[in-house]
Amino acid sequence: MASTASSPPNWWPISGRVLSGLVIAFLLMDATMKIAALPAVAETSAQLGWTTDAGFWRGMGVLLLALTALYAWPRTAMLGAVLLTGYLGGAIATHVRVGSPMFSHILFGLYLGVMLWGGLWFRSPALRHLFPLVKE
Repeated sequence: MASTASSPPNWWPISGRVLSGLVIAFLLMDATMKIAALPAVAETSAQLGWTTDAGFWRGMGVLLLALTALYAWPRTAMLGAVLLTGYLGGAIATHVRVGSPMFSHILFGLYLGVMLWGGLWFRSPALRHLFPLVKE
């Protein structure tokens, strides 16, 4: 099937689903670790200057799970992306505050955010209409 001016290339939606799937898988893993209150969560939290209270982190895990579900469901994906961007911004701010390494820790939230929005852009005609980076 040839591409026309009104339809995107066939690989765009597939690429969008792959990028979004990777982001969703990572966020689900992160939320699960927080909800399960694994010892690694408490140790890392203490290093970053956050509370080690398991109840707090379970709540954060449930919040992350809800935001990820919003992003995964196509009808609410843009709302989920906006809210997850704020969540990732908090992670970036935390790493800046404690002086973490730039490319591996501080910018990881940015990398994840770029994948999050990139995946949504490729799979969502509405977002491509709002931000027409290329002419379809």
